[in-house]
Amino acid sequence: MGITELFIIAVGLSMDAFAVSVCKGLSVSGLKKKHMLTVGLYFGGFQALMPLIGYFLGAHFRKLIVSMDHWIAFFLLGLIGVNMIRESIGEEEEGIDDSFAVKAMLPLAIATSIDALAVGVTFAFLNVQIVPAILFIGVTTFALSIIGIIIGNIFGSRFKSWAEMAGGIVLILMGVKILLEHLGYLG
Repeated sequence: MGITELFIIAVGLSMDAFAVSVCKGLSVSGLKKKHMLTVGLYFGGFQALMPLIGYFLGAHFRKLIVSMDHWIAFFLLGLIGVNMIRESIGEEEEGIDDSFAVKAMLPLAIATSIDALAVGVTFAFLNVQIVPAILFIGVTTFALSIIGIIIGNIFGSRFKSWAEMAGGIVLILMGVKILLEHLGYLG
């Protein structure tokens, strides 16, 4: 997997965290650097940790399912992408408060990084160098989360559904690309 593909996946995975960061930015009236750092560290840290866990799970079971790894990657990325798109067009509004305490941030960080766990499983099948990959994903999410909280604080919720939609489409396209490569349709 090349750096361009990894960047696309990192941005796609970061869109949930970006969307929640926009909401956190909406919820706080006096945005401070500590708010930005807290959001970036929680979301970036969990976006790096979850693919690592998924990678070890996938590597453990890799020998059992190597013949269908491209189908698994296609299915997982497609499922995550469809779910993100579904959430982006849903009518329900998420209630996010202005707390930056562990009890508020931990569930948000876990919820926004579950998708990254599944991507980590696919990394095991694709023989991705996991340490550079998770660092890249974590740093990308860190940066986009900080940008999200700033945008939310300045502009409001107009970007939330767009971010989720874009992230979902990107992950679906990456799944299709992986499948087509393994089937021999892409060089």
